[in-house]
This record gives sequence, structure tokens and C-alpha cells, in this order.
Amino acid sequence: MNTSFERSANASDEWYTPREIIEALGEFDLDPCAPMHPLWPTAKIMYNKQDNGLVQNWGRIWLNPPYSKPLIWQFVEKLAEHGNGIALLFNRCDSNKFQDIIFTKATGMMFLRNRIKFFRPDGTRGDSPGCGSVLIAFGRENAEILRNCSLQGKYVELNNDK
Repeated sequence: MNTSFERSANASDEWYTPREIIEALGEFDLDPCAPMHPLWPTAKIMYNKQDNGLVQNWGRIWLNPPYSKPLIWQFVEKLAEHGNGIALLFNRCDSNKFQDIIFTKATGMMFLRNRIKFFRPDGTRGDSPGCGSVLIAFGRENAEILRNCSLQGKYVELNNDK
């Protein structure tokens, strides 16, 4: 997670999605961007940066990518081409990459109601980030999961032919 959005001087790509978000979205086959020392499972198979998740075979994907560039968009582009999974991104709908990838290839998205307080590697919660988050669904089944999950937010249909 890009901590430049968090009100903290501790910059790191090692930020963990709260367990309740992952559990609300069902079981994932693979997390290609898992932390080095996960606090809880995010998928059946979890690859960390030493495994290079970009070159692995993918199934249904959970993607909370490293927010450093260019890695973030390399993972998002691969998921968009793969077409089966859910990504968690900061709500930066005005960015060129968001416009070019998400709006053209995603099936649906959920703007989460509250800002996520991600976890640090030591298990403590971080502060509230400087912007909200959005869940992006690729594939019809993942869009339906977002539409019907227990998370609070606004679901928006995109590219309903995907």
C-alpha cells in the first residue's frame, strides 16, 4: 500500500488489507502481491515479492498491489487482461491509467463508504489514509460478488459485456 497517502513518515509497500474485507469477498485462488509476513491468509496461494507474482499462473485473484510505480499498474494491467479477480485501489478515478484500464476493462466497482485503516506488519492499525478506496471487479462473477457483498459502499456497473 502506498503510504504517501497515509499521514505517517513510515513509507512501505507492506500494508495489509483488513481481514473483514477479504472475507466479505469469498475465497480467492491467488494473491500475487501478498506480504512477506502475512497476518492472515488472503488466498489459497500467496506469492510475495520474492516469488514475482507477475509471472505466475493466475486463477481468481485478490489484488492489493504494491502502490509504488510502475509495479501498481503492471499488476493492474495483468489482472485486467486476465479478467478474473478483484483489485483494491485508492480512489483515483481521474488518473490516466485508471481511465485507460479500469473504465475500459473492469466489469464493476464498489466505492467503499469509509476509508480503510490498513494494518502494519506488526499487526497494528495504521491511520486513516488521505483518500478513499475502491474495489474493482474483473469478470461477471466478481462483479456480482461486489454487488451483493456485506461491505458498505456504492456499487457501479461497468462494461456489462465483460
